[in-house]
Amino acid sequence: MAKYRILLADDNSRFTDTLRGYLLAQESVSEVDVAADGKEALQLLKDKRYDVLSLDLIMPNVDGLAVLEQLPAICGAEAPAVVILSELRNEAMVRRCCAMGARYYMVKPIEPEMFYKRILQLLEAEQPKGGILPYAQTPKSFDEKVTAIFLVAGIPAHIKGYHYLREGIRLVYEEPDLINRITKELYPGIAQKFGTSASKVERAIRHAIEVAWTRGKIENLNGLFGYNIYGKNDKPTNGEFIALVADKLLMEEQSRKAV
Repeated sequence: MAKYRILLADDNSRFTDTLRGYLLAQESVSEVDVAADGKEALQLLKDKRYDVLSLDLIMPNVDGLAVLEQLPAICGAEAPAVVILSELRNEAMVRRCCAMGARYYMVKPIEPEMFYKRILQLLEAEQPKGGILPYAQTPKSFDEKVTAIFLVAGIPAHIKGYHYLREGIRLVYEEPDLINRITKELYPGIAQKFGTSASKVERAIRHAIEVAWTRGKIENLNGLFGYNIYGKNDKPTNGEFIALVADKLLMEEQSRKAV
């Protein structure tokens, strides 16, 4: 029987401990390594060959999309089959991951037995042309939708601006006119929730947007919104970005209700 080598890239140690223990108990699995973030996963992929890469999308330092982007250059023809395990239920994200080479997209929570069955199907069964078998559901929560947008934009979850920006979008989504009172009400409202100052909120949000532009994800944003919004040297202000995302979510909700 074939002996497969698997790499689990996920910062949830409880989840990876459970999954690793189950996989190592299977006769067809010879080795299971764990990476707590995308940076560690990329280093392991440089050093060793794996048959399967299980990849979470939201991880510190380097996220799952960045790992997918770098995988061909690192592994070439010997790249492992990629299975996305994520809490995100965004159909656009599923399509994007599959277009970048992922073979399965599975939504957490997932039982170890089901994951094992999927990778056996992936490695041993004859795959149809393209080999893409995504599993997704319509996003259920506001946070999931915003998280999917941030992931595409390249805004990492570990920086403070990520959380301030998400709260700002939520507030403007619920009360659109707040965008016209950004310094007098929006920043102070975010600051009050997180126990900080309005000036620190403004700087942290500006930094989060700058990070996204530095990481070169502008084309991803243009694809997400369906048209060219900004260029490499033309990043939006805090208010412009918050308004843009909040407006997109409002239009999606209105379209859903109209169906």
